[in-house]
Amino acid sequence: MHPLAAAASPGVVLAHQSTLRETNLAVVLRCVCASEEPVSRAGVAAATGLTRSTVSRLVDELVAGGLVEEGTAQLAGPGRPATPLRPTGRICAVGLQVNAAHVAARLLDLRGRVVAEARSEPDLVGSEPAAALQLLGVHLAQVLAQTPEGGRVVGAGLALPGVVDGSGERLLRAPNLGWQDLSPAAGLREQLHGIPLSLGNEANLAAHAFAQPAPGRQGRSSHFVYVSGEIGIGGAVVTDARVQSGLHGFAGEIGHMPFRPGGDPCPCGSDGCLERYAGRLAMTRRAGLPPATTLAELGRLAEEGHTGSREAIDLAAEALGVVLAGVVNLLDVPTIVLGGEIGDLADRITPTVEARLRARVMAAPWMPLEVVQDTDDVAGATGGALLHLTRVVTSPVAFLAT
Repeated sequence: MHPLAAAASPGVVLAHQSTLRETNLAVVLRCVCASEEPVSRAGVAAATGLTRSTVSRLVDELVAGGLVEEGTAQLAGPGRPATPLRPTGRICAVGLQVNAAHVAARLLDLRGRVVAEARSEPDLVGSEPAAALQLLGVHLAQVLAQTPEGGRVVGAGLALPGVVDGSGERLLRAPNLGWQDLSPAAGLREQLHGIPLSLGNEANLAAHAFAQPAPGRQGRSSHFVYVSGEIGIGGAVVTDARVQSGLHGFAGEIGHMPFRPGGDPCPCGSDGCLERYAGRLAMTRRAGLPPATTLAELGRLAEEGHTGSREAIDLAAEALGVVLAGVVNLLDVPTIVLGGEIGDLADRITPTVEARLRARVMAAPWMPLEVVQDTDDVAGATGGALLHLTRVVTSPVAFLAT
């Protein structure tokens, strides 16, 4: 057959049509999900540039496939009543999180709402993975039991404070937990009931949630460095609302950048790392307080005049400011987001961090540098669920009900 004849054959044309349909379904679903208020077919057409007839056909398909719900038609002006559209509340995903101080499970729907949540606060420093995963499995079962009637759970994302391999299946190392070379799916198989599980670095998943707080919806900033402060310090770099994981998936380990080379030894094998000065255990030790002291309590004690707490917080702020200035110089990102427990100290440490950024960032006179707080205390779990829900928005054909 002549090449031009092959190119014009019906099978090839149908393949092009199928690809266009899949793309347009994603465009329409993203528009519906991105709107904070229900949007009409006419509104989708205006926002996407697609014709009204095309939008109407695609919306009908998304409604029939169980991804979009229609509200009651409303007359907002001359012409036909507009039918409001919103993402379904029956498509859900689970976010899971394990770090040294807490275990959490959270069920989110396609609207970005928290449907159910369960959590506890064990001490998991140097813990056995089996016991922690057993507790996580209990919380997972609790939230799955609250899946909406007729709902579907499309995936589960587990946030861990360590290095995860590029496949998203194995934890390579979590120094503060004392875990390494672990595949958590095996310990959760009974509770998952076939739901696909992916692993991710806690800071990366928290950063994803801050960049896209609901499936398809942009957050307040698209370019930022996320600092997740718990017992240790995790980090993530976000540009164009996407987490930059690096060639091997290991990018963002801000907690192990040096603040004082030759200083305090770190569980990672190096010394003088940022988390040895700005992590919770490091701060409570310097303040002369029990290891279980939270950073919120540390801040309260500092406000009440406790000298050790003030000095520990001031050193942490200095360390953060110096290290983050280097990150900003390298990456040209204007915003620092403080998440996890370190966010509880945001009011006290932000002035010092901002001062160091202004003094050390070469382009500071021309950059709108800011430090903001993420108030979601299990943002890694949120991001784990949102990552799976975002896949529904970007590839809706795979999730249409048959």
